[in-house]
Amino acid sequence: MIRCVIRGVGSALPKRVMTNDDMSKVVETTHEWIVERTGIHARHIAGDGETTRTLAVAAARNALHAAGMDAGEIDLIVLATSTPDNTFPATAALVQADLGIRKGVAFDVQAVCSGFIYALTTVDALMKAGQGKAALVIGSETFSRILDWSDRGTCVLFGDGAGAFVVTAEDGKGDMAPPRGILACRLHSDGRYYDKLYVDGGPSTTKTVGHLRMEGKEVFKHAVVNIASVMQEVLDDAKIAASDIDWFVPHQANRRILEGTARKLGISEDKIVLTLDRHGNTSAASIPLAFDVAVKDGRIKEGDLILMEAMGGGFTWGAILARL
Repeated sequence: MIRCVIRGVGSALPKRVMTNDDMSKVVETTHEWIVERTGIHARHIAGDGETTRTLAVAAARNALHAAGMDAGEIDLIVLATSTPDNTFPATAALVQADLGIRKGVAFDVQAVCSGFIYALTTVDALMKAGQGKAALVIGSETFSRILDWSDRGTCVLFGDGAGAFVVTAEDGKGDMAPPRGILACRLHSDGRYYDKLYVDGGPSTTKTVGHLRMEGKEVFKHAVVNIASVMQEVLDDAKIAASDIDWFVPHQANRRILEGTARKLGISEDKIVLTLDRHGNTSAASIPLAFDVAVKDGRIKEGDLILMEAMGGGFTWGAILARL
């Protein structure tokens, strides 16, 4: 059996840190108001010369270093983003060029905050189909470029950053005990709710980039139910109990959502990897960013069983269960 095994993790953040107090100078809000409703204390904001592409390249290089691999070994790059450098070509192709890779396939996946889960699931399927032996799976975003900075309901939530996994196709031959790699994946979408979280522009409609718009209460209402449901699906697929999970690495959207979801499945709060307070919501980058933080500080170790989940605009949502 071919398994998609996580070999290395890396991340990258813009230099500028914007605290809640800094935010209060831009829009009518306070540190206390933001923390009470979201759990966010600060976020990173991309400056001149920092783009989705440059952050993705930096995260990819860090992941390759952690894996002890050379860029030339990579034959597949899938990059999740809703904020590409250009409408086309795919930002993944630009990353491929910057890394000096002259072979294989590179393309983008757009599923908003669920993008990294979609990208990793796509790579898992491609590798099992024999379409690659070593891949970079990247989530990279510069959401600050599509925010309405007069709307305190959205601009306080998001930050910029990138995270990356290096994954390889490993032949387990059925004797990996316990089995490493991706154990189960599930994806969902429901386009009826697109107007609850969307960007009000695009090449084919307004010929503009547009700004992010969100009905926060509606998103929250769907999030806990949908996320808890898909998490249970992957646990059932792998025949693993929630109590067996070592670490829960969720999309970093809102502290109330994270805690509510964990509570629904009976996952202890001390197993949640939380970076929302310092990064904000970095959309498709949030899961690999949080994962990298927990690897670097020694929490996540080889052999650990990890549950990842996300929900984003569309609506899209999904979950992945993996053993490092």
